[in-house]
Amino acid sequence: MSSGTSSKITLPSVKYEHLVAGISGGVASTLALHPLDLLKVRLAVNDGQVVTRPQYTGLTNAVVTIFRQEGIRGFYRGVTPNCWGAGASWGFYFLFYNSIKSHMSRDLPNQILGPTQHIIAACEAGALTLALTNPIWVVKTRLCLQYGAFNELAIDPTKRYHGMMDALRKVYHFEGVRGLYRGFVPGIFGVSHGALQFMAYEELKKYYTAKHNLNKDDKLSIGAYLSCAALSKLFAAVITYPYQVVRARLQDQYANYHGVTDVIRRTWSIEGVKGFYKGIVPNLLRVTPACAITFVVYENTSHFLLAYASAPTVAGNLNSSSSSSPSPSPSSSVIKST
Repeated sequence: MSSGTSSKITLPSVKYEHLVAGISGGVASTLALHPLDLLKVRLAVNDGQVVTRPQYTGLTNAVVTIFRQEGIRGFYRGVTPNCWGAGASWGFYFLFYNSIKSHMSRDLPNQILGPTQHIIAACEAGALTLALTNPIWVVKTRLCLQYGAFNELAIDPTKRYHGMMDALRKVYHFEGVRGLYRGFVPGIFGVSHGALQFMAYEELKKYYTAKHNLNKDDKLSIGAYLSCAALSKLFAAVITYPYQVVRARLQDQYANYHGVTDVIRRTWSIEGVKGFYKGIVPNLLRVTPACAITFVVYENTSHFLLAYASAPTVAGNLNSSSSSSPSPSPSSSVIKST
């Protein structure tokens, strides 16, 4: 038996097409909507306690101020780590999520997975993904919070970055591994965001397929994917947004918070409930279309790659079935698990 065949039998739940499709969707949505992400981050940390950066009074004021002080380029600060982070996060998330679901389906062959299984799979996938990508999100947040000439001389040179790799190097050199994992704890709480989103997405798809008498593995229309993705993301974003404010403030190179509890206490005492929802408007304007783009690109790319990957195997099975040997080929188990 060849090593390639052996690996497919050993890891039948791992399909790397989901990784490639997730990366494609994440990068596509990030390139299209990064300016809204930057606005969300800047408004989220806009607590009025740091005088060395612009103070925004709202979304419109932020847009006008950034354009006047930094130009169009200002809206794309941090786009490189954002593309890396979004691509890696969505890629790993879809890879882990679908692998965990496939494993669950093998353990429950006669049962359709429900909301509980989808939430468990999404939580596990989210925690694994966050552990791998948190350093990229720290760098992305810090590059988004560089305000050009406005505070170039006011900030400590150790926290002034000249690109993604320079930021990674400086954060590790001056703050250690701990610096690269700032915001990790609220990020773990944020796993509930992905869990709620994927649970809602799967249930919406299940409802759609049942209503239109489709099989669960049938490819849906782009409109159906867009609707399911947008509604599920909107549902999760509204419920879990405060953790993003806490996480952004912990990763902010200008602030001096002493952990999650300190962020929550100071935000509540100074800004009240409103402080936990700063930046939610550009966030909702961004995440709904971003998620729709990501899921549409993902679903179409994964269907194409999985169909392409299975085509030679199908052909091989047809050839083997015409031979005199009655035993099934090892690759037939791969087709059944697809």
